[in-house]
Amino acid sequence: MGGPTSSPEKSGARQALLEAVIGAGRVSSTATVLFHAEVAEHAGLGSSDHKTLDILLREGPLTASEIARRTGLAAASVTSLIDRLESRGFVRRTRDASDRRLVVVEAVPEGVGQIAELFAPLARSMSALLDSFSTKQLETIRDYLTRSAVVLNKEAKRLRERE
Repeated sequence: MGGPTSSPEKSGARQALLEAVIGAGRVSSTATVLFHAEVAEHAGLGSSDHKTLDILLREGPLTASEIARRTGLAAASVTSLIDRLESRGFVRRTRDASDRRLVVVEAVPEGVGQIAELFAPLARSMSALLDSFSTKQLETIRDYLTRSAVVLNKEAKRLRERE
């Protein structure tokens, strides 16, 4: 029995394309990580702080335990992270509207505004890039990115559970 690259479908030009896509994905991933590291540094944040803020912006207010689940960070680390973000004016702790016993963490629009300024040039550049693709190509790109995020999250969870 052959490995994942031995099927007739994965020979020749298709195999070369698969390898090129994987290579481009690695290059893109590294560029993304390095860009976000620069943004975090300019904002005076650590990378976990910056990405947690992104999660809050996309998903809305979350409890500390929900943040821990989504980031894979230990509860004590999340408490320190929230303290750092709160002291810098990026988030605030509030009571949950439906269960006043729960404390949720929410992004502060004024604080987040300074980070948004760092992303504005990238947003313009990416918009111009995306405009060069057809609707069908954009659907394929969206599908790939969505499905690859599911795979990455699953693999990150697998690694966390190995510990």
